[in-house]
Amino acid sequence: MKTFPGTLALALALVVLLAGCAHRGNDALYQQLGELEGITRIVDSFIDEISNDPVIVEHFAETDPERFREKLIEQFCSLSGGPCEYTGDSMKKSHAGHNFTETDFNALVEDLVAAMEKQDVPTTAQNRLLALLAPMRADTTYQ
Repeated sequence: MKTFPGTLALALALVVLLAGCAHRGNDALYQQLGELEGITRIVDSFIDEISNDPVIVEHFAETDPERFREKLIEQFCSLSGGPCEYTGDSMKKSHAGHNFTETDFNALVEDLVAAMEKQDVPTTAQNRLLALLAPMRADTTYQ
């Protein structure tokens, strides 16, 4: 793992707590992420992180890379208050049968944080995006 176990648990707890403070439709986050161009860079870095992560890369072996990229850009853009509309499948449908575990989910969060760090996304913006994504955890992992 890339972080200390306690640090990751604390970060995830913080993300869940911040979820209540997130404002959908507020374009300030979209601006902080660098608008569509910045979000595209984040997604490209995120895909690179996933591709090099032995913990989760196997879950994406049969994923259409272009569609995945396009839908992830749409999703981040829409969630952050940008002008995009997410047209992909629900998280529950798109993750069905992949058997994502909590370990996989945590690795994915670490990869997204690493991607945002590489793109110099401010920590407050990182936390706001993670807070918007956190409620989707239940639809992406099995218990």
